[in-house]
Amino acid sequence: MRVKVDRDRCEGNAICVGIAPQVFDLDDDEYAVTKVDVIPADQEDLAAQAVAECPRAALSQED
Repeated sequence: MRVKVDRDRCEGNAICVGIAPQVFDLDDDEYAVTKVDVIPADQEDLAAQAVAECPRAALSQED
């Protein structure tokens, strides 16, 4: 599983960071970024939750 961040939609709310801090972080411009290219199996549920709960729909899941 991979997660893509749409920087045009991201507002840096950091909801994803709060849900899955091992997967997401904010860069110097306060946009969400993924810490890993491929989401570890033990973090997939949290990453999927972050995708679902992003208030700007800036995250998309790629299997």
